[in-house]
Amino acid sequence: MSALRLPPFWVVIPAAGVGSRMRADRPKQYLELGGQTILEHTLDRFLDHPQLQGLVVSLAEQDPYWPELQCAADPRICRATGGSERADSVLAGLQVLSGLGANEEDWVLVHDAARPNLALDDLNRLLATLADDPVGGLLAVPARDTLKRAGADGRVQETVDRSVIWQAFTPQMFRLGSLRAALMDALTSGVAVTDEASALEWAGHHPRLIEGRADNLKITRPEDLTWLQQRWQS
Repeated sequence: MSALRLPPFWVVIPAAGVGSRMRADRPKQYLELGGQTILEHTLDRFLDHPQLQGLVVSLAEQDPYWPELQCAADPRICRATGGSERADSVLAGLQVLSGLGANEEDWVLVHDAARPNLALDDLNRLLATLADDPVGGLLAVPARDTLKRAGADGRVQETVDRSVIWQAFTPQMFRLGSLRAALMDALTSGVAVTDEASALEWAGHHPRLIEGRADNLKITRPEDLTWLQQRWQS
């Protein structure tokens, strides 16, 4: 990957959620994985990258766990106060980036706090492929299994053509100005956006899909953490 032209970039990590589906005693980003918290592993995927300009983690206002982490004192990390929704936390992070000197045309990568297994090759492929893209895009994986559309009664209504279906991952990479505008317009209009790409789509853009590794797993349920723990120990 060293021959690729990799653009400078900023990072926002929305980490204000509680992760209730993990049924844990703390937000899932603070659960342990391989001797560190999930969030620390996620941050490590970016902190030593030579093209990183700055990183913001958006946290709950009364987050009691962050100050306990060694990385909380890392001067390369800035903190923002997240909101009740992902879009609120990302917008708060973008505001902090602007204060750090990021401009409207700078690339911003938004990455899930509980997605700690991002491969450097995938990160660099995303950066290189989208360096001159007019919109931006995201890491994703083509659907592998047969997909069914269910009805309200829980019965199959149809089989969906999986050849045109992709599973959206992160990082998602967009220009700061266009991302902020799309998120703000979506929130103002009451549009539910589950990721940054969906905000850009609602604004009329067509983000590019960059195929990445399927093991770039987002930890959502206890079995996800178990699977990743076993993989890292093998």
